[in-house]
Amino acid sequence: MVTGISTGALTAPFAFLGPRYDEALKKVYTESTTKDIAIMQPVRGLLGGESLASNAPMAKVVAYYVNDEFLKEVAAEHMKGRRLLIGTTNLDAQRPVIWDMGKIALSGHPDALDLFRKILLASAAIPAVFPPGFVEVAANGSTYEEMHVDGGTTREVFLLPTQFMAKSIDGTLGINPIRRSYIIRNGRVDPEWKAVKPRTLSIAGRSISTLIKNQGIGDLYELYAFSKKNNMDYNLVYIPGNFPDTSTQAFDPDYMGKLFDLGFRLETNGNPWKKVPPRWVH
Repeated sequence: MVTGISTGALTAPFAFLGPRYDEALKKVYTESTTKDIAIMQPVRGLLGGESLASNAPMAKVVAYYVNDEFLKEVAAEHMKGRRLLIGTTNLDAQRPVIWDMGKIALSGHPDALDLFRKILLASAAIPAVFPPGFVEVAANGSTYEEMHVDGGTTREVFLLPTQFMAKSIDGTLGINPIRRSYIIRNGRVDPEWKAVKPRTLSIAGRSISTLIKNQGIGDLYELYAFSKKNNMDYNLVYIPGNFPDTSTQAFDPDYMGKLFDLGFRLETNGNPWKKVPPRWVH
C-alpha cells in the first residue's frame, strides 16, 4: 500500500507503479521551475479570486504522465490486492478524505481519468495559493460540488484510519503478517532560526509555516502510536536540519536536485530510517 498527501500525492502514483517510473519522477521533481508549475496572478487572487496562482502548468504535467495507459497500470496493481490512497481535505466539511485511486482506475467510468487527475491536483493545492478542486457528488437524491484542497490542511501524513486494529482483523482471518510502515516527510522537523520582518504578511507567513511544521510532527507521533498499537515496524525519514535551504524561488530545480541527491546518498550509504518520531524522549 502506498499513500500520498500534498506534494506526496504527486509522488505516490509513480512510487506505486515502481522503478520504471523513477526517471519520470526524478525529471518532474528536479527539472521543474516555478513557471512550469504555476502562473502567478496575485492581483486577481487578492481582489476576490480563488487563488494567488493558477496551477494550469502543473495540470498539464499531470495530464502528460497520468493518461489512459497509466490508469490501466494502476488498475492492474489494484487487482493484485495493492492499494494507492491519496488524501485531500473537504474544506466545506473540515474533514480529511481518503481516495482509493485504484478503485477509481478500475471503475471504467468515463470520467475516471479526469477524477484521478483532479484528486492529485487537489491534494497538492495549497489553500489560497492554488485553486481548489471541485468534485461532484450525489447524496440523498441531490447533486453537490465539494471543495477539496491540500490534504495537509487536516494531516501532513497518513497511513490508515486511526481506528484500524490489526489484531481484530488478523484474528478473524487467522493470519499473522509482518507489517512495516515507511514514512517520508518532505520537510524539516528542527526549529530553524530566521529573522522575521515586522510586517503583517511576514508575520503571518512565518506563523503558518511554524504551525504546519509542528502539526506535521504531531502527525508523526500519531503514526508512531498507531504503529505500536498494531505491532507495526515504524520507519521515518525527513530532511536533516543541517541541509541548507538554498532555494531562490518556490520551485527551484537547483535546490530540488540537491535535495534529490541527498535522499539518494542517505539510502545508498546506509539505513537512513529512524525508529522513533522527532524529539522523542525515551
